[in-house]
Amino acid sequence: MAAKAALSIPLILIFYYVSLLLIPCYEATHPADQYSSSSQYFTLMKQSFAGDSLSRWDVAPGVHPCNYTGVACDEDGRVTALDLLGWSLEGHLPPGICSHFPRLRILRLGHNLIRGGFPAGITDCSFLQELDLGRTNLTGAVPDLSPLFSLRVLNMSYNLLSGDFPVSFANLTELRVVDFNENPNFSMWKLPREVTKLRKLRRMILTTCSLWGTIPAFVGNLTSLYDLELSGNYLVGSIPPEIGNLKNLQLLELYYNQLTGSLPEELGNLSRLTDIDASVNRLTGVIPERVCRLPKLRVLQLYNNSLIGGIPQAIGNSTTLTTLSLYENSLSGELPRNLGKFSKLNVLDVSENRLRGELPPEVCRGGNLQYFLVLDNQFSGEIPAEYANCEPLLRFRVSSNRLGGYVPESILGLPHVYIIDLGYNGFVGSLPKSIGNARNLSTLILKNNRLSGPLPPEIARATNLIKIDFSDNFFSGPIPSEIGRLRKLNLLYLQGNQFVSAIPESLSALNSLNVLNLSNNNLTGRIPESLCDLLPNSLIFSNNQLSGPVPLPLLNEGLIDSFSGNPGLCVNNPTFLNSSGSVQNISVCPKPNKLGVKRLNRIWVIAISVSVVVLGLLLFLKRWLTREKQVIDQEGLTSWSSFSYDVRSFHKVSFDQREIVDALIDKNIVGRGGSGTVYKIELGSGQLVAVKKLWTKKTKDPSPDGELFPADRELKAEVETLGNIRHKNIVKLYCCFTNSDSNLLVYEYMPNGNLWDALHRGKGVLDWPTRHGIALGVAQGLAYLHHDLLPPIIHRDIKSTNILLNAEFQPKVADFGVAKVLQARGGKDSSTTVIAGTYGYLAPEYAYSSKATVKCDVYSFGVVLMELITGRKPIESEFGENKNIIFWVSQKVSTKEGAIDVLDKRLGGSFTDEMIQVLRIAIRCTCNTPSHRPTMNEVVLQLTEAEPCRLEAALPTLPKAKL
Repeated sequence: MAAKAALSIPLILIFYYVSLLLIPCYEATHPADQYSSSSQYFTLMKQSFAGDSLSRWDVAPGVHPCNYTGVACDEDGRVTALDLLGWSLEGHLPPGICSHFPRLRILRLGHNLIRGGFPAGITDCSFLQELDLGRTNLTGAVPDLSPLFSLRVLNMSYNLLSGDFPVSFANLTELRVVDFNENPNFSMWKLPREVTKLRKLRRMILTTCSLWGTIPAFVGNLTSLYDLELSGNYLVGSIPPEIGNLKNLQLLELYYNQLTGSLPEELGNLSRLTDIDASVNRLTGVIPERVCRLPKLRVLQLYNNSLIGGIPQAIGNSTTLTTLSLYENSLSGELPRNLGKFSKLNVLDVSENRLRGELPPEVCRGGNLQYFLVLDNQFSGEIPAEYANCEPLLRFRVSSNRLGGYVPESILGLPHVYIIDLGYNGFVGSLPKSIGNARNLSTLILKNNRLSGPLPPEIARATNLIKIDFSDNFFSGPIPSEIGRLRKLNLLYLQGNQFVSAIPESLSALNSLNVLNLSNNNLTGRIPESLCDLLPNSLIFSNNQLSGPVPLPLLNEGLIDSFSGNPGLCVNNPTFLNSSGSVQNISVCPKPNKLGVKRLNRIWVIAISVSVVVLGLLLFLKRWLTREKQVIDQEGLTSWSSFSYDVRSFHKVSFDQREIVDALIDKNIVGRGGSGTVYKIELGSGQLVAVKKLWTKKTKDPSPDGELFPADRELKAEVETLGNIRHKNIVKLYCCFTNSDSNLLVYEYMPNGNLWDALHRGKGVLDWPTRHGIALGVAQGLAYLHHDLLPPIIHRDIKSTNILLNAEFQPKVADFGVAKVLQARGGKDSSTTVIAGTYGYLAPEYAYSSKATVKCDVYSFGVVLMELITGRKPIESEFGENKNIIFWVSQKVSTKEGAIDVLDKRLGGSFTDEMIQVLRIAIRCTCNTPSHRPTMNEVVLQLTEAEPCRLEAALPTLPKAKL
């Protein structure tokens, strides 16, 4: 039997190789059959894939497949390449591809949506040299790849593959490229020694694919490598010095692991190395000087480790360095004096170290510096005057150092900068008028310095300001009323200064404001009643010299502590006082004397009499005009209201503009926004609609320099975006009315308000299945915007207040006033230099990157997911100063017990496992690195898999919120 088995093996091999020899012979002998087989398979593909992309294939008789777009053939008419990269296909690849195309060498299916797991039959393609299945949302296991012995390029990146990692790739000795980037669902695996057979391998990308253990020394045998990427895994131990043998290596990425030990000196042998990134590990020791002398080094990123010692002076002499990112270490000493003098430095981030001495004067000399971040160190001296020439700067942060002197005037007026942070230093002098030139500035932090003098009214020209923090300085004089023009302002901190005079009424125009802190100044006069329009935001007026009655709405909002330390303030309603007769030094306002009351009553009698007469005249006039109008209408003439608005409809409507316009009365107002008013209107048919009335430039003060008024921009963005969108999870825009005075947007009405109110203010508690349904619906809406529209749309302001809920608590994404169409120009991503969005939901890269990407929406959606899971707001005092829900969750989830602890306690623990599964998705969505975040298509798939079972018979159902 053994002998018989031994004889069978070579017979099978002989049969296999003979069959291979016969294939070309058969194809040459039967070209008609081969053509027929190809046509049949392309017909199957058109039937298997949804989408219009394959309509370009004419599968009619007589049309040869070699003429199809994306198909290449050899001289004998045999299909050798199928390139469908990025065709927006969705469906299954029919099995048996290589029985129809036995000579197939190139198969590119990347950037499509492939269902059904790894396509069957691909491993039969023994001639295949390139296989690209990247970004196809593949799920399930990968089969044994050993039969693909001709393979040179294997791309399986950005998928959802699971099971055992296919270490069989190590048997494919012809491989030049292997890429399994971003496949986090594999079982843990180690790099096999067999990879040393891959003598021709140039790129090995095994990022975020559950690789664990140490980096084996035998990696140093892969001497053809020029790209080694092992980031985002579970690697431990030290970096082997044998990596120094990779003489061709150009890119080394080891970040987001748990590596320990020091950087090996042998890395200094890699004369072709351009990029090193070993950030977010546990590395210790010093930065080797030999590494800093590498002749082609462009990027050195070692942030978030435990490195000590100084930064080698040799790095200052580099002629190639563009990025030096070493923040969150324990580095000491001084920055190299020549840093940036000989190279086009773009990024310098050495924050959160123990560096001292003066700032290097020539970091801007190359003319490319955009990010200058040195906060939380011990730097001293003044800001070099040369920095005033750093025109490309986007972020300038030097807070928490020992810097002093005057701030160079031009720094605050740089044309592109949108974050300036000078807080916690010893700067003196006044705020220069040049601040008005910083048209892109969104965040200005000057807190805890010794700055003085009045605030220049020119600050109002920095119209993109979102956050101002001037707290704890010596600013004096009145608060400029011009600040009321900063319509995007979200946070205004002026506490701890020496401001005098009254609170300007113009602050009530800051409809986007979340926090207004004017405490600990010398402000006088009354609290303007108009500031109540800013509710329910945080308003703090304590420790001033304010007087008069506190406006009742502020008391109703529970802000009584916000007025302490103002002896002149009082309340008209004594029910707000405790038993001692006062609260925080606030007493009951004195009643007017009787003489004054009599005089006041006499005035009231006269006023009422006059009002009655005027009202009678108005009623008579109205009747007369109505009668005249009816006569005109009967004569066939057009009434005033029928031509007062231009109408643009996007859906079939059963109402006219008169019915809408006549209902724009105060009792129908349900909200006020930054640029208009929202009404709830019941039509004659019984249908409810929401109407957003946006003011135009004619009815509001125009913005500086004749720029487009924000409401006009909002209208344009809202109409252009929503008008053509049709999706069940995106709010429906029925029509738009426009004229010279106002613009009206008519939407479907959502009776259950927004998600923020449902989670944080609702009387009931949304159960987990309802919350999961909301999350899935929003994800589907965003996936539609990102992946189903051409060009895609980024919302840019995803937050719980912009998620509306219908009667069944199904979500709809709303408020597209800042949406941006990703229209590629010249192959580049759409970009913006203005931060759009809301604090607490903004992706971290939005603070320094000019690119507006869909991954910013993914991040914001991740924050909303955390709200749904935890029941917490994005920013709460419990999280700590300058900390948010993402930080709080990350500190808790290191253990399962900690993960359970973040779940909303109001839900009673009925769906713990399902909630933790969604929590994992939220953590991925809020990853600091945009490339590590999933796409919204992937999120939809993951949320679908995490759908909770509704065991209504066994589990009690918590009541939904009634809004």
